[in-house]
Amino acid sequence: MRKAAVLIISCWSGFMVMSLELLSGRILAPTFGNSIYVWGAIITIFMLALSLGYLIGGRLSLRTPTISGLCALHFAAGIFLLPIYLFEIPVLDAIFSYTQDPRLGSLLASIALFFIPAVFSGMVTPYSVKLLVSDASAAGFYAGLQYFFSTFFSAAGTLLTSFYFVLIFEVDQILLLFMGMTLLVATGVFLVARKAP
Repeated sequence: MRKAAVLIISCWSGFMVMSLELLSGRILAPTFGNSIYVWGAIITIFMLALSLGYLIGGRLSLRTPTISGLCALHFAAGIFLLPIYLFEIPVLDAIFSYTQDPRLGSLLASIALFFIPAVFSGMVTPYSVKLLVSDASAAGFYAGLQYFFSTFFSAAGTLLTSFYFVLIFEVDQILLLFMGMTLLVATGVFLVARKAP
């Protein structure tokens, strides 16, 4: 039950973060365009945020990791989607009034809007690995298992968002859907794990 709970969060975290990365291009496009500069900025910021999240999550896992701690990290990633929904237009307008350069503008906008939720999503991964590993000799297997599920669902999030979600829903609706699902998964796993023997 514990391992299933960890993998459920890993799967949705991978799905959500890649979907958010794709959506970020749609969010920035009306202000800074859809050029390679914009996508270069987005990918760079997400990679830096995730790498920082991996570092922090790994550090946190050195303490005594718990399912509730993992749920809290995942919940925080969902909560920090809300400022994107609420403030994307004022933030983009403010940055555009400061610079119209698509390179600098998209870098600043990506940091302001997407950096924090991506950091928390990155923290989930090493924290999850520590929860999965009960025997040091099996650490490689469980790390591989966690990365398999997380990356597989990242691919699913990329495909579903780019092929379907953006054609059916508005960007803000997708953001709210992802936020709701992230909070639901974190809360559901927390409640189930508490009742599990």
